[in-house]
Amino acid sequence: MENAEGTVPNRLRALPSRLINHVATSANRLVDQALAATGSRRYHYALLAALEEFGPASQAALGRRTGIDRSDIVATVNELSERELVERRPDPTDRRRNIVTVTPAGTRHLKSLDRLLADVQDELLTSLTTAEREQLVGLLSRIVDHQLASTPDRSLLQRPPS
Repeated sequence: MENAEGTVPNRLRALPSRLINHVATSANRLVDQALAATGSRRYHYALLAALEEFGPASQAALGRRTGIDRSDIVATVNELSERELVERRPDPTDRRRNIVTVTPAGTRHLKSLDRLLADVQDELLTSLTTAEREQLVGLLSRIVDHQLASTPDRSLLQRPPS
C-alpha cells in the first residue's frame, strides 16, 4: 500500500478498519465491474441468492434478508422481472402483498453470477493460500456476527454481499 509520497505510515498500515476499508473498496470495484458485464448489480445477485436459498418471499422479507431498502427492493424486483429472472404475483392470502419467486432463467443467471463472483474472489485474494482464505472468511464472519448481535438497528449493518 503506497501513496504518492511513498510508503504508507506504519500507524495507518496497523489500523484494521483502514485495511478493511481499502480491501472493501477494491472488492466493490471488482464485483461491480464483473456484474456490470452481465447487466447485473449487487442487489440483483443478493435478491436472486435469497430467493434461491429461502424460496419465494414477500418484497418486505427480501428486504430484511438482504438489508436492501424497501424502495430499492421494488426497483430491483422490477428490473429482474423485466428480464424474466423473477416472477412477482399477489399473495393469495393477502392481496396487498407481492410474493417474488425466482424463475428457471433466474436460477441459471444466478449460477452464472456465482461462477463470475468466484473468479472475482480468486482475483481479490490471489496472494492468499486456500487455508488463509478460509481463515480470513472465518475471522470476518465472526466480526460481522458480533456486530449484528450487538447493534440494535441491524439494518445499519446489513448490506448486499459483494
